[in-house]
Parts: sequence; C-alpha cells; structure tokens
Amino acid sequence: MSMGRWNDLGERIGVGAVVAGVGLLCVWIGGAVFGILTIVISAIMVWELVRMLDADAPAVGLALASGAGLVVAEVLPAAYALPLLIAPVFYGVTVLKRRRVIYAIFTVLIVLAGLGLYILRTQNGAIWMLWLALVVIATDVFGYLVGRTMGGPKLWPRVSPNKTWSGTVAGWVAAGGVGAIFAIWTEANAEIVPVSIALSMAAQIGDIAESSVKRRAGVKDSSSLLPGHGGLFDRFDGMLGAAVLFLLVAQIIDFPPGIVTG
Repeated sequence: MSMGRWNDLGERIGVGAVVAGVGLLCVWIGGAVFGILTIVISAIMVWELVRMLDADAPAVGLALASGAGLVVAEVLPAAYALPLLIAPVFYGVTVLKRRRVIYAIFTVLIVLAGLGLYILRTQNGAIWMLWLALVVIATDVFGYLVGRTMGGPKLWPRVSPNKTWSGTVAGWVAAGGVGAIFAIWTEANAEIVPVSIALSMAAQIGDIAESSVKRRAGVKDSSSLLPGHGGLFDRFDGMLGAAVLFLLVAQIIDFPPGIVTG
C-alpha cells in the first residue's frame, strides 16, 4: 500500500474534527445559534457555487441574498417563507452568464437543506439532528478509509474518480450501524436502520453531484477555506443530499419511526 494515499489524512482528520466539533456544539445548543450556523453555511456554499460556475458573477451578493432568504424562512411560518426563500434564485439566473440551470438547481437545494436542518432541530430535538449528522459523518469517514484501504472497482470514474464500490458500501454499512445504535438508544423501531442507509445513499449522491459541478467548472475544490477538505461545499455536499431527502422522508413516514408524538 502506498503511503502517498494517506499524505493528507492527518490534516483531513484535524480540520474535520474541528468542523464536526463546532457543528455538534451548535446542534446541542440549538435555537438561534443553530439557525445562524445553517444560514452562514448555506450562504457560503452559494458563494462557492457561484465562483465555480461564473467567475464574473456577483458571488457575494448572491450569497447574501440567499442567506437573507433563509433568515426570513427561519423566522416566518414555512408556508409564507418558501417563496421568499427561493426568490433570490431568480436574481442569480438574471446575473449569471453561464451554467444558470446548475446554479438554480443547486441553490434551491442548498437553501431548502438549510431550512430542513433547522426544522429538524427545532421539531425533533438535538438527538435526531445528531443522528442525521452522524449518518453523514459515518458515511464519509468509513467510505474514505475503506475506499483508500481496499480500493477496487470505481463507482463512477468519469465523475468522481476516487469513489470506489468498497467505500460506497462501507458507507451504507456504517450508516446502518448508526441507525441501529439509535434504535437501541431511543424508542425508535428498526425502521430507522433502512432510513439511515437511504440517507447515506443520498449523502453519496450529493457528493457525486458536487464532484460533477467541479469537473464541469474545471476546479479541484469548491474553495480553499478548509485545509484538507477544500471548501464548505466539499465538506457539506453529503449533508446537502441527506437533508433534502430527509424533507421527503418526513412526508412519507412518521418520523422518528416507532415514536408516538403529540
């Protein structure tokens, strides 16, 4: 095994631990602190997205507009806030000169994911926000370690050349393990295990989708904000996919499964 494949491991783990620690602390505190976190992360992700898609577009202005929409969405009732949340997307479609469709789709997903995470923390509490975070973290960490160790056939080499089937399946197994732990720890039933695996898959799709954007833009990372990880978009692409799917899951099944509320 070549040690070159592990050259960035220490830096990656160190920065990842800091990011995870800050995120988990904000999850635990909740309220306005967690709301501010979702707004800041979402706005920065939009900024990174615009910079990748069109260097001449006003990335800061679009990020601030998206963040402002999310502020309104977290204050007003969701039904009234949704149009205001999505409205900044039309500003971007007007000022971008290329890749407008990609911008529109991803910006909508980013702000919806930010709102979804805030709703999850507010309505279901820190425990289930922690569950979602750990599902995504376990998917990423175990996928990275197993993929680097075992290697093997690539999942989608044209889009994400480093993704292997071994790492992909390892991520599913790890997420299922997180679900099993929460089934034991809480009153949720065994359905939380397949739900965790499905969200792991969505996290991986989010990762692959972001890799596709970077490949089209001809960049390695969304930015250089996080050493060893690239940008926030690189770090939170999995959470983006998982959070968006969770919004759909919550409409299909009673969540948390097996727990009677009200």
